[in-house]
Amino acid sequence: MKAMVCTRYGPPEVLVQRDVVKPVPKDHEVLIRIHAAAVTVSDCYVRSGTVNLLLWLPMRIFVGFRRPRNPVLGLELAGEIEATGKNVQRFRKGDQVMAFTGKRFGAYAEFICLPEDGLFMPDESILAKKPSGLSWEEAAVVPTRGMLALYFLKKGKIQNGQNVLIYGASGGVGTFAVQLARALGADVTGVCSTRNLDLVRSLGAGTVIDYTREKVIPGNMRYDLVFDAVGKGKTSDLKLQCQRALAPGGKYLSVEGERPKIPGEYLQSLVEMIEKGAITPVIDRRYPLEEIAVAHRYVEEGHKQGNVVVIMEQNNPEER
Repeated sequence: MKAMVCTRYGPPEVLVQRDVVKPVPKDHEVLIRIHAAAVTVSDCYVRSGTVNLLLWLPMRIFVGFRRPRNPVLGLELAGEIEATGKNVQRFRKGDQVMAFTGKRFGAYAEFICLPEDGLFMPDESILAKKPSGLSWEEAAVVPTRGMLALYFLKKGKIQNGQNVLIYGASGGVGTFAVQLARALGADVTGVCSTRNLDLVRSLGAGTVIDYTREKVIPGNMRYDLVFDAVGKGKTSDLKLQCQRALAPGGKYLSVEGERPKIPGEYLQSLVEMIEKGAITPVIDRRYPLEEIAVAHRYVEEGHKQGNVVVIMEQNNPEER
């Protein structure tokens, strides 16, 4: 089967196409024919090997010292179950699924084997049936970005009628966070750049702040939750601004520096909200798998609207 292999840590060009052995599912695993895979900032960090100095050793222990231990990268995908191990009970051949691969990685390929049960993100894989109304591309971006957004909003304990500010509202996590916060009854203020104002409004933000033209947080505003969905707070005065804007008892949360253990049932919660029409994944660009280096470079520029995906070509039946 075809796969994009990370030959070493470095720029996007270290991802090269190789023919690798098609996996065979173990007793508790399913074999998934992948249709689409997300390209996230997390994928770019793993590929480049460039992280905060304090995180260098933990990252190398987790991923690999000289090169990724699992050379086929990619953390989230959508596809169809091709075969099941003899002890699999939750899924059948032909089921359409979306998945987070955990420390196995492996989404940048035509096939992957995953266990049917996973308990927590980020280490374990998590698998759920794809909502029928989503395309392969839309489903592929739900597991990590959607689960992260839901985790932080639940951690913030937002309630109906509260004021929530989301910094980075047009990004992968942010676009989910805006919709989730609105679905939970919050009044949402989104912070983004000029070109993304209309997008963030369309997702449900009642107020949108253009950080390129005005102060990120107006001095007269107070929020019950401020969520930094892109992790900018530690590299600017944003965190101080956010803390000053908190209402009594309010919380400031950031994706930066936290490696949360997210229960697997959060993915099923997202499925239910999607099926009710409360959430729609936002796709910016789609690339063929062979152009994954271009996709990585675009994501690293930091200006994507929502999510970026790579799409697999239809597999030749004779090669299965």
